[in-house]
Amino acid sequence: MAEIPPKVAGAPLASRVELRATVSASEDPHKVLAAMRQVLGECDYSVEEGTTSIRIRSTSSRCLQKLHDQLRDRHVRDAARRLMLASLEGNVLPLKLNRQAAAVGVLALCSNAVESPLGPLNLEVETEAPEKLIDWLTAY
Repeated sequence: MAEIPPKVAGAPLASRVELRATVSASEDPHKVLAAMRQVLGECDYSVEEGTTSIRIRSTSSRCLQKLHDQLRDRHVRDAARRLMLASLEGNVLPLKLNRQAAAVGVLALCSNAVESPLGPLNLEVETEAPEKLIDWLTAY
């Protein structure tokens, strides 16, 4: 298993990790939540369930370990890096993940929402060092 991200300037690499999903009337919210948990793996987080949405929040960089590992193992680091750099909004890294792939434990980044037919899982990572976070996520 790869190392957990180091601290940057005394603060964790990720100061906020948030994963959001809409839940349509035809979907089982428990299955959506299970897919979301596949994205974050084993880390500490809180879950907020609404009637049409689910939000998971954490301040643990450990929640990004599974994404890091899958980008490395699936050999998509270069494409992921380009997408992340293009998506970066100041200190926030917004990513879209394919919901169906996440349900079976595969983290597939989407460049836009239509690449995930059921709607994407929206991951937002806030950090004081976005380039260092991207470097770690896409490291060789």
